[in-house]
Amino acid sequence: YKMAGDSRFPDVDTDGSEKSEEMEIVVNVGGVRQVFYGDNLNQYPETRLAELINCLSGGYDSIFSLCDDYDPGKREFYFDRDPDAFKCIIDVYYFGEIHMKKGICPICFKNEMEFWKVDLQFLDDCCKAHLSEKKEELEEIARRVQLILDDLGVDASESRWKKCQKCIWKFLEKPESSYPARVIAVLSFLFILISSVVMCVGTIPDLQVVDAEGNRMEHPTLDSIETACIGWFTMEYVLRLISSPNKLHFALSFMNIVDVLAILPFYVSLTLTHLGAKLMELSNVQQAVQALRIMRIARIFKLARHSSGLQTLTYALKRSFKELGLLLMYLAVGIFVFSALGYTMEQSHPETLFKSIPQSFWWAIITMTTVGYGDIYPKTTLGKLNAAISFLCGVIAIALPIHPIINNFVRYYNKQRVLETAAKHELELMELNSAEGKAAGSRSELEDLSRESKESPFYSSRIKVSHSDTFIHLLSEEKHHRTRLQSCK
Repeated sequence: YKMAGDSRFPDVDTDGSEKSEEMEIVVNVGGVRQVFYGDNLNQYPETRLAELINCLSGGYDSIFSLCDDYDPGKREFYFDRDPDAFKCIIDVYYFGEIHMKKGICPICFKNEMEFWKVDLQFLDDCCKAHLSEKKEELEEIARRVQLILDDLGVDASESRWKKCQKCIWKFLEKPESSYPARVIAVLSFLFILISSVVMCVGTIPDLQVVDAEGNRMEHPTLDSIETACIGWFTMEYVLRLISSPNKLHFALSFMNIVDVLAILPFYVSLTLTHLGAKLMELSNVQQAVQALRIMRIARIFKLARHSSGLQTLTYALKRSFKELGLLLMYLAVGIFVFSALGYTMEQSHPETLFKSIPQSFWWAIITMTTVGYGDIYPKTTLGKLNAAISFLCGVIAIALPIHPIINNFVRYYNKQRVLETAAKHELELMELNSAEGKAAGSRSELEDLSRESKESPFYSSRIKVSHSDTFIHLLSEEKHHRTRLQSCK
């Protein structure tokens, strides 16, 4: 190595006759050699490679503040960085923009760009979108880890009621927190299934009973089971509402609104049965009760709270509004066209079933969706030809938007699994780092590490570059935890 006071650098003539634009430097990044010329690098003077041109006259300190090693004989700068990312970054000097190769972690690529002092504005828009997606994944992982840490942590300043409220919330909302919580989740799932089965079985005529007025009603045993299920749902909802940290958000949540809709009809019908007869005719009361009983089908949606698959399906449908809109638009256009053609072609037949175009809409719907009830069908040759074409067009119209919808479902489902695994790995790494910190806390080990790093500069440099460049910023403002997230692979 040449020291700061050594003037025998062969890179620049002592009389300064060699211009920076004509200089040639060799950069070795992770074993990959690249040759650059000053005129290319000086287009972006703020970058690290451009600073290499003028660092030679500054001596040892200037050179090694920019690179890991330098060979004055070969005029070669050495960097212990990712060569694949570097090959993408140097495109900015030739094309003015950067494209990230497939398979490179976006977060690590961003850190590489920061190391080479290249602004993120040179990154192409498609790559920026990928980077933003990975940032959102890290934020989601940080949020999940923080929730787990909040559950594990105990605040001594909290009142006894707050602690009890927190325990009830974990007990009912987080089955993974303990074995009893899993049992409660399974019981809740079974009550939903039993209630749905009872609702269906209660409509079988052989299992119904006749009251004093000759009206059929559900069997008393099934009615008792229904009452027990509603009691469980009511107790569960009230406890969750009382223990929720944000009661307004809890009440306005979609799944909690479904819970209310599943419980409310029972109490309203009970009230109408006992008090409604005094206020209105008995027949009106019975009709209202029947209408409310139909609303019991809402309880089947309670399964979504215990099923990640149903939640994934809901999210996929939300993300597929555009594809669903295209599907409806294709079908609407086809229904209008083929129903009008069918009505026109069938008018010549004396026994036509196509009385009007609006009535033909029903035929077009069941034909294009391949249902084909057969209640309305064409009788003329042209009408049958029109039906065949509408059938084929319906199959194509339905098949085209299905693939993006399936992709959204699979992508979100796989992403949720990756995020769950990454959150678990992050917690494991945090525990491992905590254990290593305790094990390395003795003064003798710190002195050995300091002595070893002083005696071996290479070992010291290895310590600096061996850590992961990816960490979750949101977990702590004071300490960054290293991670090896699967979502960044």
